[in-house]
Amino acid sequence: MRRRIYWLMPDLASARRAMHDLVQARVELAHIHFAASEGTDMAGLHAANVWQTSDLVHAAKTGWVVGSACGMVVGLVAGLAFPVMGDEPESELAVVLGVLGGAIGAWSASMIGISIPSPGLQRFEGAMAKGWILLMVDPPRPRAREIETLLRTAHPEALFEGEAPQVPAFR
Repeated sequence: MRRRIYWLMPDLASARRAMHDLVQARVELAHIHFAASEGTDMAGLHAANVWQTSDLVHAAKTGWVVGSACGMVVGLVAGLAFPVMGDEPESELAVVLGVLGGAIGAWSASMIGISIPSPGLQRFEGAMAKGWILLMVDPPRPRAREIETLLRTAHPEALFEGEAPQVPAFR
């Protein structure tokens, strides 16, 4: 697991310098993300993607749970009421429809979630609307304090905005 560290950078030049400093400190580019309001120039920065800026993951998980539950209920009812082979209830149908329902639920919910802004970034919307650029760094836990200290000393113009304790590796 990694920690996500949030910083607000006042302008593009400061954000570029911060990215350069992080790369020099051997933070992989895949773990450095910048977000800004629509239309902000982010040339030269590693822009955050939908994994960081939308509610995609939460929506997919919710869709999987709801879809699986619905699929299992439909499968149980269908297996008990309409046995296909013989007169015995077919509970296997619940498992099959549960998995199918989960997959369909995750897919359909993720299509909605991808268009919803991340609730974790809502607190930064005001600053980003004023032109600030949000920097999200995902260092391994042992390096989190080191990266925080680097940014604090090298970029006094930046504002430290806290951290998220657990960030999955693929985000």
